[in-house]
Amino acid sequence: MSEIATETEPDAAETSLDEDDRMKPEFIDSVMERVDAGDAEGARALVAPLHPADIADLFELAPSDARRPLATALADLLDGDVLAEMNDWVREELIDALHPHEVAELATQLDTDDAVAIIEDMEEDDQRAVLRAMEPDDRAAIEEALSFPEESAGRLMQRDLIAVPEHWSVGDVLDYLRRNEDLTTDFWEIYVVDSRHHPIGTCKLSWVMRTPREIAIADVMAREQTLIPVDMDQEEVALRFQKYALISAAVVDQAGRLVGMITVDDVVHIIQEEAGEDILKLSGAGDGDINEPIGTTIRTRLSWLVVNLGTAILAASVVGLFQRTIAAFALLAVLMPIVSGMGGNAGTQTMAVAVRALALNQLTSSNTQRMILREFRIALANGLALGTLIGTAVALVYGNRDLGFVIFLAMVVNNLTAGLVGILVPVSLDKAGADPAVSSAVFVTTATDVMGFFSFLGLATLWGLGAG
Repeated sequence: MSEIATETEPDAAETSLDEDDRMKPEFIDSVMERVDAGDAEGARALVAPLHPADIADLFELAPSDARRPLATALADLLDGDVLAEMNDWVREELIDALHPHEVAELATQLDTDDAVAIIEDMEEDDQRAVLRAMEPDDRAAIEEALSFPEESAGRLMQRDLIAVPEHWSVGDVLDYLRRNEDLTTDFWEIYVVDSRHHPIGTCKLSWVMRTPREIAIADVMAREQTLIPVDMDQEEVALRFQKYALISAAVVDQAGRLVGMITVDDVVHIIQEEAGEDILKLSGAGDGDINEPIGTTIRTRLSWLVVNLGTAILAASVVGLFQRTIAAFALLAVLMPIVSGMGGNAGTQTMAVAVRALALNQLTSSNTQRMILREFRIALANGLALGTLIGTAVALVYGNRDLGFVIFLAMVVNNLTAGLVGILVPVSLDKAGADPAVSSAVFVTTATDVMGFFSFLGLATLWGLGAG
């Protein structure tokens, strides 16, 4: 028996990636030095061993003005798999530099869903040019996918799948798989269909491999299956995969015919995309992509900040109602940001929980009332605890028990407001058909700021602080 070598040459992953699988700066610099020197062959030699996802990372981490020269040098390696893994903004930038026939050639290398992701964001004229350059069968599949709504199962699904008739035996299925070289090679389940091409069951590959040839496929298949309507939103698709622990699922048209399948690797991207999208919407940061053009980012953030400026003016107008009280007792101006700030933080916590629960279908009409009562109890408990802490501290530090009691009451009132608004606003927006992730933050922040100032200054005025 030969001895196992104890020393091996480091592979590309070891030389290009650090312990956290992030691309090393010195590797990027080495590639770019060869590109700048016109040594395309040297650059390709360094990059060729990398996984397509790592090559995509290389393009994303390279300076914006260096991406096109890098693409020229690595033209042989810039295939469909690399583009499919690439950031949307970077991919769009590179595709703009390619000829329509080059884009068409790349698209035909991919599954339909990945090809659609590349073509759907192109200008309409460019789309038509790319589609004209494709083979008729590929063009028909892409055009059909583009006819479905954006972010729907129809855009997400793959057309290449394995479907067999219900009267076949396991032996028939095995012979079919072995004799047809044109069949897709990436699948985990076989779909069993009736004469109308309606899916009636699924059969895992492991079942087929372990079952005698003479057994009917209808006796092996699982009849219970999760079917995905072709127009279902991709977020709902992801929730079904998560809920039922699916590896793949059949997609059906309005007539119930099998038209495609969705696999778990596609859904992983959707889950990541939707989760990040909701967080960024709550902050008003737009796409939040560091590769997004600066002008687009400025417009998105500025529009949100202008809205927040309006809410800040509204909150300031509430403070203006109590100018005399503040002038007579200036300490109120020092303490009132505490009340509004703590209310805002509490409201944001509740709002984040509510938006997440709505997104995951955990919060529905059947448990909304229970959720509201739950958040009310949490807000009351937090308000009493925080109010006691700040009220006691104010009374001891400033030697004014009345002021301590007023800020205690204001803290309780604003925390209750934050808890109720934090749950009611997202639920109301969701019922109205609006996206709670986009609009909730403005309403919740405004409510907690206004109520924070109004409750504290109003109670101080009623209590007579600053009078005389």
